[in-house]
Amino acid sequence: MPLVVALMALAAAGPPSARPPRIGDSGLLRFARSRFDPYKRTGRIRVLGIHRGTLVVVDYPCGDVCPAYTRRIIHYDVPPEACARVGGMIVNELLPRGPAVMPVPYCEPKVIVGVKPRPSSPHR
Repeated sequence: MPLVVALMALAAAGPPSARPPRIGDSGLLRFARSRFDPYKRTGRIRVLGIHRGTLVVVDYPCGDVCPAYTRRIIHYDVPPEACARVGGMIVNELLPRGPAVMPVPYCEPKVIVGVKPRPSSPHR
């Protein structure tokens, strides 16, 4: 699955000659704390950059009530079993699935584990 996510994100990011930028701890923290508009991000995947040699992508999954329940998940594009090798931490994000929520494991950069975005302004 991570390879598919990376391919989809790279295709959406532009021509193959475009290389993802390098992003440091402070850049990841700044992005993780920033606001996002769920009305503009539903169902999109984007490449954020290369952090410590590993591709970081951003998913905007949504449950059955979109965009109200859109989440932003910043994670390394590696399978859970490779997370420790790249210096990440497995975080089980709770994602809406029908009337329930299901834990989905993501390999998140340790520097942003537990960091939540600031609330965005409500749409009217």
